[in-house]
Amino acid sequence: MKISRELKVGFIFVAAVAVFIWGFNFLKGTDLLSGKRVLYAVYEKVDGLQKANNVMINGLKIGQVSDLRFIPGTSKILAEFYIKSSIEIPIDSEAKIYSTDLLGGKAVEIIMGASTNYVVSEDTLTSSMESSLRDQVNEQVEPLKRKAIALMRSVDSVMTVIQSIFNENTRHNLTSTVENIRNTLRNLENASSNIDTIIGDEKNKINKIMSNLESITRNLENNNENINVILSNFAALSDSLASAEIPQTFRDAKLAINNLKELSDKINRGEGTIGKLFTNDSLYFHLEKSTSELNKLLEDIRLNPKRYVKFSLF
Repeated sequence: MKISRELKVGFIFVAAVAVFIWGFNFLKGTDLLSGKRVLYAVYEKVDGLQKANNVMINGLKIGQVSDLRFIPGTSKILAEFYIKSSIEIPIDSEAKIYSTDLLGGKAVEIIMGASTNYVVSEDTLTSSMESSLRDQVNEQVEPLKRKAIALMRSVDSVMTVIQSIFNENTRHNLTSTVENIRNTLRNLENASSNIDTIIGDEKNKINKIMSNLESITRNLENNNENINVILSNFAALSDSLASAEIPQTFRDAKLAINNLKELSDKINRGEGTIGKLFTNDSLYFHLEKSTSELNKLLEDIRLNPKRYVKFSLF
């Protein structure tokens, strides 16, 4: 049977179109010759997810996003996935949109569930959305931002307080204080230099003093036995004093002082013979009178001795 040229050309054109369609889809990641399943997920937003983005499980590509469209009458987005892998996906698995790079690339990660029932073609998975890089950065930066704002407010308050404290008078006082400190340090330096000079001049005397101290120490060491004897004597004296009836002696002395005080009080009050002698003036007057009369008698005897003394030779 002879095939016409037109039929051959038509057959070649159809084959070329089929190869083109297959190659185009193959380059997009869709293998038209392999079996595949269609799964769905509903999202509030997709944050840049596009058709032909990969569908992954544990980092391995198992399919791609085939379509994204709004659900009629709502603002929700229905995502359609082609799954070409034969892996069994539990019915409670989750289709999570995540960022693949810093440039905003997106993909869908199938988070495997624990159910023993598995999805079939055209089942709908639970959906979720990973925080975008910007949201993650904002979550990390926001606390730092709040702390930075609080810190800036604190710094502003501190600067205000510092400005109010360090007014012109305070600055002048600080300048004067610094100048005084500088003068004090200069005086300390001069005093240190003077001390060094004095020490240098008195070095010989210091050496002599140290020699004398060393000699004293040596003498103490040589007379250690004598010192021990002296300390023993002091200890014996202390024991003797401790054994003596010193408290009784003090009590007797106190009793004697009390008696003497009592006697003095009686004398002051004029009690007894001695008290009367001290307090009665009549004895003084009598004694004075007797002394005066005795003086007169002695004077008369001196002037007229014959009146009182008679001499006889025979």
